[in-house]
Amino acid sequence: MTTSQDSPRQGPQDDDATELSQWERFGVDTTAPHSARVYDYWLGGKTNFPPDRAMGQAIEQAVPSVKAMAKANRAFQGRAVRYLAQEHGIRQFLDLGTGIPTSPNTHEIAEAVSPGTRVVYVDNDPIVLAHARALMVSSPASRTTYIHADLRKPEELFADPALTATLDLTQPVGLLMIAVLMLIADEDDPWGRVAALRDALPAGSCIALTTPTPDFDPEAVGKVAEAARAGGMTLVPRGYDDVVRFFDGWDLVEPGVAPVLAWRPDGEPPADPKAAYYWGGVAIKR
Repeated sequence: MTTSQDSPRQGPQDDDATELSQWERFGVDTTAPHSARVYDYWLGGKTNFPPDRAMGQAIEQAVPSVKAMAKANRAFQGRAVRYLAQEHGIRQFLDLGTGIPTSPNTHEIAEAVSPGTRVVYVDNDPIVLAHARALMVSSPASRTTYIHADLRKPEELFADPALTATLDLTQPVGLLMIAVLMLIADEDDPWGRVAALRDALPAGSCIALTTPTPDFDPEAVGKVAEAARAGGMTLVPRGYDDVVRFFDGWDLVEPGVAPVLAWRPDGEPPADPKAAYYWGGVAIKR
């Protein structure tokens, strides 16, 4: 188990070859971009390597406002978690595709509404594990667990003893998939994977997800997908109808599948709700 004592002390953005090899010791591939680290770069974090920054900058050339979009996507997550905790009494969350810890995290947002929340974070990048052990510390009344797993294998995920020791799967769960389904190609059946996750949760559970879309600017988003492919990353933007399919059989809450900027915004509605190229939505299992 990685602890704060044996984790590298500095972010890789400032380290030399010795520090890079230290990260590689933890199983981190520092030679290829990873979505969690590219996203961290856009959010102004320091847990990213030259290939991640190169990918982030290539995408930024196609969509100059991509950093603002990443922040808008993150803000949707915060609003969705607060909504689920306040309006639906969700006290346990399963956060898939966690990414590099960026405060406020899911457990911090939920605990501000209701202390005693339980959260399981899931990601498949070893660098997330290295940080999560040290940074994702919950309050004494709550419980936070990190699992290194792949959401494409839902059966293995739900059989993980760390998950079942943290979450009571007979009680409602808030399932979060924020900007992660874009990493699963159509031929790998992301809709079937999400259906398996939904089916494993009891009535009263909720799902919140976002995914990039070509619907608002097909040319720019096409360039983003092309840049990702050139860098060896899977990035699949999806249209409205394909996004709605992820919620199949569950009741969408108002305003349904909407641009993330327009989903229950804090304060005044945005002047241009389609300025961030993401669809987002929340649904409930009745």
